[in-house]
Amino acid sequence: MGFDVTEASIAELQEAMAAGRTSAAQLVDAYLARIAAYDHAGPELNALIRLNPRARAEAARLDAERREGRVRGPLHGIPIILKDNYDTDDLPTTGGSLALATHRPRRDAFVVARLRAAGAIVLAKANLHELAAGITSISSLGGQTRNPYDPARCPGGSSGGTGAAIAASFAALGWGTDTCGSIRIPSAFGALVGLRPTQGLFSRAGIVPLSHTQDTPGPLARTVRDLAIGLDATVGPDPDDDATRASEGIPTPAFVAALRADALAGTRVGVFAPYFRDAEPDVADTIRAALGAMQRLGATLVEVAMPEFDADIARTSLTRLETKHDLQDYLARPGGAPVRSLSDILAGGLYDKALEARHREEDTVTVRDGPSQQLVRSRQLALRARIVALMDSLHLDALAYPTSTRKPVLIGDPQLGTTCALAANTGLPAISVPAGFTDDGLPTGVELLGRPFSDARLVGFAFALEQAAPRRRPPPTTPPLVAGRAPDATRGTVVVAGAGTTAHADFTFEPTSGALRFGARLDAGAAEALEAVVLRRRDARGERVIARLLGPGMRSARGVVRVTGIDRDALEDGRVSLALYTRASVAAAGERPLRLGSARAAR
Repeated sequence: MGFDVTEASIAELQEAMAAGRTSAAQLVDAYLARIAAYDHAGPELNALIRLNPRARAEAARLDAERREGRVRGPLHGIPIILKDNYDTDDLPTTGGSLALATHRPRRDAFVVARLRAAGAIVLAKANLHELAAGITSISSLGGQTRNPYDPARCPGGSSGGTGAAIAASFAALGWGTDTCGSIRIPSAFGALVGLRPTQGLFSRAGIVPLSHTQDTPGPLARTVRDLAIGLDATVGPDPDDDATRASEGIPTPAFVAALRADALAGTRVGVFAPYFRDAEPDVADTIRAALGAMQRLGATLVEVAMPEFDADIARTSLTRLETKHDLQDYLARPGGAPVRSLSDILAGGLYDKALEARHREEDTVTVRDGPSQQLVRSRQLALRARIVALMDSLHLDALAYPTSTRKPVLIGDPQLGTTCALAANTGLPAISVPAGFTDDGLPTGVELLGRPFSDARLVGFAFALEQAAPRRRPPPTTPPLVAGRAPDATRGTVVVAGAGTTAHADFTFEPTSGALRFGARLDAGAAEALEAVVLRRRDARGERVIARLLGPGMRSARGVVRVTGIDRDALEDGRVSLALYTRASVAAAGERPLRLGSARAAR
């Protein structure tokens, strides 16, 4: 049996390669098998736009280097995924736009060049919200990406393809970009960790721009250590990006070195009340529980009201004022982009319909750096100064709040509840860390915002929280492969009898979709005597109905019950039963547990 890459950390992959239990080429094949099973099959995550056809050959070269005694570092031979707005000289860079489907840059982005030099293998390029201009991850070239924790929901965005891919173990590590939450929101919705770094700490050169003032690259990872490895490999100044001059004279952060289990001891963390006001109760409870864990690790929690916050943050985003001219500059570079402007994209109709209103609004901006842009920049500077002064006055090491106050929405609905603007519009660093899960099995994230260039400290805080009690669990729709394939469906039959009535139900559970298919019928007794045949879940709080299969007067029915979150946990733990109710009593006339066996095991 090959090495199982599901949820494997970079350290585990390196250890396996060093011991000869696997190779970079075998890792590529293992991740490609998971992609084949789950990206356009099974839950159909649709996370990736394009696979790298040279990935195996690159892996073979890195394996040869290892055999010769040369290991470049912790990323040597590690497959990674890039959001498809990073320039790659061997693959198209499209931003998810059909208008850029044939766009082939002449050289790698700065971050990509760093990653390749470190020995990373670009396995695939991920879908994104088209041109990074939204947070539900839909594009004209890539379609709609789905959340592996519930494929009926969005993965967050705009780096949603990267987030879904890393959550589903399609690679060890992924890279996204963040203009207003596009790393942090997919991290929260994928039970991942993601850092929006201090503006200017990482180069944006060679990345399709949305807003040169607010864009920044960064990794998304399943563990904080993996995130730190990715950050260490890509941090540093770049002569092709003037923004990185902001870090001149500041020691280059050492992220792996900052990983300490006691990093929260003696810290003061501000619980930022404005971002809790409208939080869904399930989300707020989960975040508060994570904050309680931080307190037990030695952090002092300080409630921060800031009643003037709404006025201070209003009209502080430059994104829609900068997109048109920033994109035009990018498309004008040597290399023959197939279009030259946002106007060309609109004129050709080469965009997803969800982007039309936004693109048309952005295309109305006529001045590159006029009074409107200058006014917003002044507001951003004022907001940044106000937040830093607030933290200074309360002696805070970080502000804490939900990465999103709402759960990931159903596909087609607008995603509300983002808190991304505080970091994006101030340029301050912020990290999203898994906080836990809602009752319906959806991940949530707690965001920690720090002072300028406190990025390594924030990563240390995240590591301490993770080590105390890991709050990530893998998506239920992308389990480990069995003989290179997704697990088969499991089946069960339950017969329940009482009060002269007998009901029979056959079940098939599909683990990659969470679909519990049933066929139910009355085998004995009058239909008029039946009130209901239901599925019931048992937990510490008692029992409750999770689905009705037959109702009054019904003799048979077929259907599908989507089982997610705590209902799925109960099903897999054997805590779901079939109960029969008749007119004789409001109590169940009969009840039997639902046990599912493996279809593959029976072969």
